[in-house]
Amino acid sequence: MNNKNTVPMKPALLRIEQLRPFEGHPYKVQDNEEMAALSESIRENGVLSPLVVRSVESSNEYEVISGHRRLYAARKAGLTEVPVLICTLDRDAAAIALVDSNLHREHILPSEKAYAYKLKMKALSHQGIACGQVGHKSRDDISDTDSGRQVQRYIRLTYLIPELPEKMDKEEIAFSVGVELPYLDEYSQRDVLEQCEINDCTPSYSQAWRMHKADREGLLTKDVIQFFMSEEKANQRETVKVPASRLREVLPKGLDAGKTEDFIIKACEYYRKYLIRQRGREER
Repeated sequence: MNNKNTVPMKPALLRIEQLRPFEGHPYKVQDNEEMAALSESIRENGVLSPLVVRSVESSNEYEVISGHRRLYAARKAGLTEVPVLICTLDRDAAAIALVDSNLHREHILPSEKAYAYKLKMKALSHQGIACGQVGHKSRDDISDTDSGRQVQRYIRLTYLIPELPEKMDKEEIAFSVGVELPYLDEYSQRDVLEQCEINDCTPSYSQAWRMHKADREGLLTKDVIQFFMSEEKANQRETVKVPASRLREVLPKGLDAGKTEDFIIKACEYYRKYLIRQRGREER
């Protein structure tokens, strides 16, 4: 957390039932292979990096600012207590700290970043930093990696129906496409989603831009969406191309096409598990 050097923090050991997630926090805690690796690491070694929490007014509970994944993993590992650092922050300052402590993660989903920026913008507005006259400056201040315009584009994603950001998180819909779709109303977004499922496709940037344009002109209907979405796209299925010369440097000699594919898939799977184990160690 960026505030560690300026905000007083008190170390403590708290019962897990005293801790609760930060209300409205945008970061997903997924029970996947990475979580299993983190939970196993915590089971063996304990929580090595304390959670950062704030006390909840008029209660004996604490709200987690940093460490939601560690909390979930600790509970999964059967721990009853975890080490924490208790800080004295109000709700808005805590929201800003929560966002800042997670934005530099190596893996952050588009939907997470979108709702994180929105949460921080709201907190800044409560502090009187973001108003009509300085709104553009406040967007520039939200992130030190994305421009104010890019921050605004991310926040726009929060106006999508939930299923569309999920497709973005799965890399089924590109970011450039996603920022065009919030201009459509909920009913039109539902029609787009329906066509995605019917045609087993997702909109291209050209299709999303033309639907946005048709909507501005008052011409967008369910039939128009169906017409755009039924267009055949040459690159509908994304492929990955690797030069044969690169592969020959690392592949065993004498493999036929079928065995080559099997070798590559198994190598990728092995490396993926290696990265999961490494991230588990880093989260301790």
